[in-house]
This record gives sequence, C-alpha cells and structure tokens, in this order.
Amino acid sequence: MDINRTEIASLGEFGLIDHLTRHNEIRNASTLLSIGDDGAVIDTFGKQMVVSTDMLVEGVHFDLMYMPLKHLGYKAVTVNLSDIYAMNAEPTQITISIAISNRFSVEALDELYEGINLACERYGVDLIGGDTTTSLKGLIISITAIGEIEENKYVTRSGAQVNDLICVSGNLGAAYMGLLLLEREKKIYLEHPGIQPDLEDQTYVLERFMKPEAKRKVITWLKENSILPTAMIDISDGLSSEVLHICKQSEVGCLLYEEKLPIHEQTRAMAEKFGIAASTAALNGGEDYELLFTVSPDAFSKLGTTDLVTVIGHVTKPEDGNYFITKGNNKIELKAQGWNPIKN
Repeated sequence: MDINRTEIASLGEFGLIDHLTRHNEIRNASTLLSIGDDGAVIDTFGKQMVVSTDMLVEGVHFDLMYMPLKHLGYKAVTVNLSDIYAMNAEPTQITISIAISNRFSVEALDELYEGINLACERYGVDLIGGDTTTSLKGLIISITAIGEIEENKYVTRSGAQVNDLICVSGNLGAAYMGLLLLEREKKIYLEHPGIQPDLEDQTYVLERFMKPEAKRKVITWLKENSILPTAMIDISDGLSSEVLHICKQSEVGCLLYEEKLPIHEQTRAMAEKFGIAASTAALNGGEDYELLFTVSPDAFSKLGTTDLVTVIGHVTKPEDGNYFITKGNNKIELKAQGWNPIKN
C-alpha cells in the first residue's frame, strides 16, 4: 500500500474542493466573487460575454497510460480557452467539474490541478467554481470557459465571403503524429512490458499533442493590426472538418492548396516513418488547436508581415464546391475525415 496516498473519501466533497483550490488566485477585475458560494459573480463592464463548454472523458479523449495528469490538467484548460479565442474574445474565467473513481488519490488530483493552475496562470484566467462527483469508472473533466469582448466584435463561423482569404495559424498535423507515436509505443509495451518506450527524441510532436497552447498571440496580432476575421474556428477535429464547418455555415465553397499547408519538419519526418502523407496528417489529424479563419483580401499585405499566419486558400461560390489542389495540380473534393467524438 502506498503510504503517501490520501483517499479522497477522507476529505469529503467540500474538503476536497477546499484542498484543490487552496492556491487559487484572482487575476481579473471582472471576477467579483469566486469559489466558496452558491455561484460566482462576474461584472462584464459593458462588454459582451462569450461562454463555451467542453468535456473530456477517459478512454475517449485521453489515455492515462501515456498522458501525465499534470499535462492533462493543462491541456483540459487550454483546449477550452482555444474556443474562446476562436470567437475573437479574451478568456477571463473557467469552471471545472470532475467525476472521479476511487482509483484516484488526493495526490493524483493534486497533479491534475497543478496543470490546471499553471494554465490559468499562463493565460491570466480565474478558476471561479465547479463540482466534484463520483464516477463508477475512470475520470471525466468538464470545463466551462468564459470570455469577454468589445461589443459586436465577436467572430462566428458564418461570416465568410466569396474571395476571402483562408488563413491558418502555426502548423498542422504535429499533434496527430505525436498521438500515433504514443499509441505505437503503448502497443509495444502491452505486448512486451519489459521494453522501454522509444520516443525517438520527437519532443515537438509529443508536446503538440500532450501540451497544446491556445493561440492568444494570434488574436493579439490581429487586433494590433486592425484585422477582424470574417469567420473563425479552432482546429480540434482536423483542418478538413473545420473548413467545411465554415463553408456550410457561411454558405460558401473553398479552395485549399497543398503547397501552402504549413507543416513542421518533424511532422513530415514522422509521417514518412508511418507511411502517411504529411498533407493527410495536416488535413485530417486534429487536435492542433490552431486558428482557422477567413479575412478580406484587403488584409493580404498585412498577413505577409508575420510568421504567425499562413494563407492556405480562398473562399469560392457555393456552387463551386469545396476542393483541395494537390502539388501535382489534381483537384480533390474535400471531405470531413477528422475526429468524430460521437462515432462508435
């Protein structure tokens, strides 16, 4: 028996909440009342509020065989903040609810909250509430993220216009390569427990999967350059799926170009080892949490001044369809082949 293990039942629900939030800090003036009452109180100071909720389920969204709890806590927060940035808003508060089985100790939850608190500190958000309950099996994390934005400056998925430029931040496909590497090593370990994992010094792709960052710098740059996207979404389920969301809701078509896709050299190298085209990983991999957005052609000159953003195509008329132009100049219809969270 682990002498350093503290059973959750020994603290009780409110004792556990007090324990996990004992280092909680308030960073935003809009947070008037935080944890400790029936509800939190937020003052928006005349701004508009953006709210987004996401749920992570063990065995569906994460595997604790290779995902450290600290990384999981950090990732759980940043992927939710990504949704707020995708609305062109600034995240300010989060609530966190967890369902836990008796497999987990207080010390394990301390690790989870270490990552949660680190993400809150890094992105300047306040943890203002949540809930804890029992799970019959595994760990479930539900996070609600709250953000604020100047009046009518929010960006939806439905505003793309014909001839708009299609842009993406950062690079694509790295997180998928990190996942494939971890899954490969998990399979080898289960078949041969004595063999040590060989992660091939692939730090970049592993970090992109295990510790993704929300793209605050991109939103800041857009605001500093007076660029208001016409439509925007974050890339959680894969580029192909996300661009089709924008096209459907904006009632437009699109053309994407393979030669324009930003792909990290480590992603290309790993894709080659797995026998996958790097462009396929970029289109369908998912969990990159980059920002995909459309802007007026007038913004083209400004976009050329930063390495944060790449123009990868343009918006077309709806009757022209949704297509991907390969390096060989073949025209392929885009299909949503990314992650589907409710697919059996």
